[in-house]
Amino acid sequence: MKFTLSWLKTHLDTTASVAEIADALTDLGLEVEGIADPAEALRPFTIGYVESAEKHPDADKLRVCQVRMADGVRQIICGAPNARAGITVVVASPGVYVPGIDTTIGVGKIRGIESHGMMASERELELSEEHDGIIELPGGEVGTSFADWLATNDPARVDPVIEIAITPNRADALGVRGVARDLAARGLGTLRPLAAPVVTGHGASSVGLTIADDTHDGCPVFCLRLIRGVTNGPSPDWLQTRLRAIGLRPISFLVDVTNFYTYDLNRPLHVFDADKLQGDLRVHRAAGGEVVQALDDRSYTLSAGQIAISDDAGVQSIAGIMGGAATGCTPDTVNVLVESAVWDPVQTAYTGRALKINSDARYRFERGIDPTFTAEGLDHAVALIQSVAGGVASGMVQAGQLPDTDRAYRLDTDRVISLVGMDIPAETQRATLTALGFRLDGDMAHVPGWRGDVQGEADLVEEVARIASLTKLVGRPMPRMTTGVPKPVLTPAQVRATAARRSAASLGYNECVTYSFIDQAAADLFGGGTDATRLENPISMDMSHLRPSLLPGLLQAAARNQARGHADVALFEVGDIFDGGEPGQQRPCVTGILTGRTGPRDVHGTQRAVDVFDAKADAEAILTAMGAPGKVQIQRGDAGWWHPGRHGRICLGPKVVMGVFGEVHPRILKALDVKGPVVAYTLFPDAIPQPRNRTTTRPALAVTDLQAVERDFAFVVDADVAALTLVNAAAGADKALIADVRVFDQFIGGSLGEGKKSLALTVRLQPTTTTLTDAEIEKVGQQIVAKVEQATGGILRR
Repeated sequence: MKFTLSWLKTHLDTTASVAEIADALTDLGLEVEGIADPAEALRPFTIGYVESAEKHPDADKLRVCQVRMADGVRQIICGAPNARAGITVVVASPGVYVPGIDTTIGVGKIRGIESHGMMASERELELSEEHDGIIELPGGEVGTSFADWLATNDPARVDPVIEIAITPNRADALGVRGVARDLAARGLGTLRPLAAPVVTGHGASSVGLTIADDTHDGCPVFCLRLIRGVTNGPSPDWLQTRLRAIGLRPISFLVDVTNFYTYDLNRPLHVFDADKLQGDLRVHRAAGGEVVQALDDRSYTLSAGQIAISDDAGVQSIAGIMGGAATGCTPDTVNVLVESAVWDPVQTAYTGRALKINSDARYRFERGIDPTFTAEGLDHAVALIQSVAGGVASGMVQAGQLPDTDRAYRLDTDRVISLVGMDIPAETQRATLTALGFRLDGDMAHVPGWRGDVQGEADLVEEVARIASLTKLVGRPMPRMTTGVPKPVLTPAQVRATAARRSAASLGYNECVTYSFIDQAAADLFGGGTDATRLENPISMDMSHLRPSLLPGLLQAAARNQARGHADVALFEVGDIFDGGEPGQQRPCVTGILTGRTGPRDVHGTQRAVDVFDAKADAEAILTAMGAPGKVQIQRGDAGWWHPGRHGRICLGPKVVMGVFGEVHPRILKALDVKGPVVAYTLFPDAIPQPRNRTTTRPALAVTDLQAVERDFAFVVDADVAALTLVNAAAGADKALIADVRVFDQFIGGSLGEGKKSLALTVRLQPTTTTLTDAEIEKVGQQIVAKVEQATGGILRR
């Protein structure tokens, strides 16, 4: 939305500067996107007086002029035909940039004679295309800025142009009067009264008007007047100047009037050449297939249901968007039909988008104009046409009825504090709404027709706060609900998730955030893909099911990295997995994968392929960061997507599983096109028991000064017995005293016989209260032997 300062002042009596107006507009929510001030470019140019002009000795068309300036007389060479003594001119001194020729003036020699500046033409100053001679001023004080001279004698040429951004809810600001109303309410001036147009109708219009029964929802009211005997031609200078300033090309007076009121009063209008119409006008819905040649010289084919204005010859206008070229006004137009209507915003927007037409009329109608101004806006245009182009107006023809837009909301002056946090006196609030055009009846505020965006009591508060300026809002801390130190904001689950992320990142992993939806085939590989997790309306076929595991997304990410030459990948993700689609059927997980090698090649040969124990170490580190107990059991027997002999479950007893680590089954890697091997882990933060004592301080360091004792045991067991079974059994003999159990040797063959093996364990006993006696050590040793023999069927090797 563009307008000039002088245009704004036709509605607003103000002495505010352009800068003050721009600041106020932005603060009011009408953000200023740019200000074009011609005076700034002209300010370096000054007024001079030519005291003499002699012919150049070496050039017939050049004159050597002595020009009096503020700092003395300067010699300037000029080739303009009107360069002569006794005229007042505009001078560009050395160092001044001339926009019309894109040159900075300097001191130079022309045919051997120095020239100290330039006398400018209008085209060189980009004031017009006139360049046959230099500018001759009727008067002016030598040394005065040319911009100041224009501001006094020809202000239209230095009229600043302001461009503002309009939010969709502020349709009223698409007219200069709406902008002026906001500024007046802010206190930057007084809104000038809008004179009521006086139009006397002489006889009835020869053109009738009807609205089809099925079109009243798209066009509730339509008004027109016929003006006979007009003289069309160029618009007055003031009108052409305003239109050019905002980027519109003057066409003819009758057309320019409609463009003027579109921007001036936010009242789009249209004019028909009445002599080109055949019969009456009717507003109706298109049957589909009608073709209309529009004013932009393009043909448009209407679809069924789109609203059109037709006469007996066919469609002559696309309702609310653009008129037809066949009935457009020309310099020969004598009888003109001026129309003003209300069009439904939604239907106008649909039609405009379908036909790909962007016009000023559509821009305003689809945002909503003031329906109550339909007839008055028409008369404003008719009165202006008669005052300039003459003619006799007919009586007004109206079809349909004005929609009922009357609504009122209670003004609760106390709500501005609760909703906005500003303390504004009640009288100030009432004065603000009155200045914006609201009618107050007691505590009820009646909304004006041009404010279709005000739909409730909260909107009244918003208007009051907007005019008062939200920049005056003072920040105040919210009161504490309780005294003392506030409770933690994060839940224990959130704290654990954060700890897991930091720990994984510190171990060298890159975090991934994948979709919670995967395809059915990938979900099937990990125990999902059932109807319980199927989406009713998936984004695509590749996102049809809720994920049963975080591994599919990470493996697919690894495959994409491998395809691009990144073979060494370490990825992790923290998120939920789903057993079903109902609340509570999801579970938080921390999953990481490793593939490739542990590092780059080096001279020491330290590089190796990642293995199960890398995943185990990382899983234990992340569990420790999340607060898991140090003493855990490693057991086998998890889901089928893990390698059967190369994985383990991290447990607290037989039922509490805190995580799984291991190598991903080759079958899974082949299905997801991942080059293996891949080791991974999945941890379950919700399985970690919460600490019994919740405290914000770090617990006391638990150390003992008592010496630990280590004892070795060798057991003969069947060859198919896992070493892990022995370790778990030995560790369970005395959980308080046994600190660690490790396998340090394995022997097969020899005197053991076929199908037997010997496994040697070292057990570390750590007392905490008293030094262990030999009897106590012997007793624990017997318990270990008993536990291992019971769990494995083996015997102690002698």
